[in-house]
This record gives sequence, structure tokens and C-alpha cells, in this order.
Amino acid sequence: MADGSTHGTRGETAPYLHVAAEIRARIADGTWPPGHKLPSRSTLGAELGGYGDNVVRRAQEALIAEGLLEGRAGSGTYVRDPHERRTLLRTPAPEGATDLSGLAPASFVGTWEAESEAKLGAPPEIAERLNIAPGDLCVRTQYEWLDARHRPVMVSTSWEPMELTGNTVVVLPEGGPLAGRGVAARMAHIGITVTQAVEVPRPIQLNRAQTQLLAGATVGSLATLIARTHYDTSGRPVETADIIVPADRWDVAYTTPAAPGTNRH
Repeated sequence: MADGSTHGTRGETAPYLHVAAEIRARIADGTWPPGHKLPSRSTLGAELGGYGDNVVRRAQEALIAEGLLEGRAGSGTYVRDPHERRTLLRTPAPEGATDLSGLAPASFVGTWEAESEAKLGAPPEIAERLNIAPGDLCVRTQYEWLDARHRPVMVSTSWEPMELTGNTVVVLPEGGPLAGRGVAARMAHIGITVTQAVEVPRPIQLNRAQTQLLAGATVGSLATLIARTHYDTSGRPVETADIIVPADRWDVAYTTPAAPGTNRH
């Protein structure tokens, strides 16, 4: 019986990759349509050439990470419904702009919801990004972008130090007279000028807690995590956020203005 090793004679394909390719082919040619439940691992392994359960499991995990399959607790493994792909355009604000609204998901068509909680201690990673001490009080705001069926398809968690906004009318990003106006406009209202937002994207595999926030997401599926931080004129960070963008639904595109007179390749 074949095992799941990724190594072998030069030129050989790892067994789990062979199984993954066979499953992928059945999905591509319509043999297994969206919503189809896959056979048990033992049955599928036998059908595809006598592979063991561990080989089939690794193949399924790889295809879950690709977004082709989804595992349903206590039920089995299914072919995922395809999602319409969108482009998430990350566009810097024009020079002289009073806000950085272009850093929002401008291409998204749908609605969004937000919930804020004040007086939360900053976790160590967030504290480092905000240049504050771990445990310093912050306002955390969780955002969900909802599609036409009111399902969350992208999420973000934002943190702001209360030493900046506490006891002001802009302490809650989605409350008060400047609700929904964005970080730059709210900070300007209390005399802080935001000059830039730095974004660091990196690939991740969704964990269980993250999949619970996203409709149709499965543990291990791929996503892009964008760590964004807003800075004021002195270089002080005033807000930081983690934006989670499922890779099977969104392409992330950045526009960068070209400096006049340059011709670098």
C-alpha cells in the first residue's frame, strides 16, 4: 500500500500529490460538482490505486488549502462552491488628501458591520506595533464585510491607543459625529495629522478562530493577512489593524505612483 512520503526515486510524484491531482481532475471535469460529498478515505484510496488513509488525508488537506474542498465537522469532505473573485485595490490617498479613504476596500460591493470595545489591554504584538507598553488600554474594533447574502467575506481587527482618543468624541471609530469617516479624519479632529499608512501583507493558513469569522472558510485554507499601521507627522503609530483576505475570493492589488523622470526596471 502506498504511503504519504514526499520523497522517493528521482522523477516520481509523491503519492498524495497524485491523489490530489485525481481529485482535482474530477472537480474540473464536473464529475464531482460543488456540494458533492467525497467518498470515505478508504474507499477513495482504493479507487485511485490502493492508497492508504494517510495519503488521502494529505491530499484532501492540500486541496482544502487551495480552496477546492471543505471539511465539515462530523459530516465529511465536500467540493466547495466556487466564489466570485474580486480585486481588493489598495490605493494610496492623493497628495494633499485629508483622509486615507482609498485604503479601504474600494472595490467591495456589499455592506459592513463593526463592533468596538474600549479599555482592552494591548496584546504584546499589537503593543509593539503601536509603540506602547503591553497591557496599555486600547479600543479594539472588529469589522466584517458582508456580501449580498449577508455573509462575512473579509474581516479586520483595528486597535487604537486610548491615550490618544480617550475622553474625546472620536474614541469609538464607528460612533460619534465622525463615525465611519476613517482614521485620518477622526485623528485630525483631535489635532493629530495622519501622513501615511504602511501595509505589510503575508500569506497565512486560516486557523479555527479565523474560519469562524468567515463564511465558508475552512481550517487550513489560504488567506492574505495585511498588517496595516497609520502614522502621524512625527512617525508615531496611531492605529494598527489586521485585515484578513481569503485567497480564494480576493486578489490584492497595490497601485504605486511612479516618480517623475525615473526609468528603473
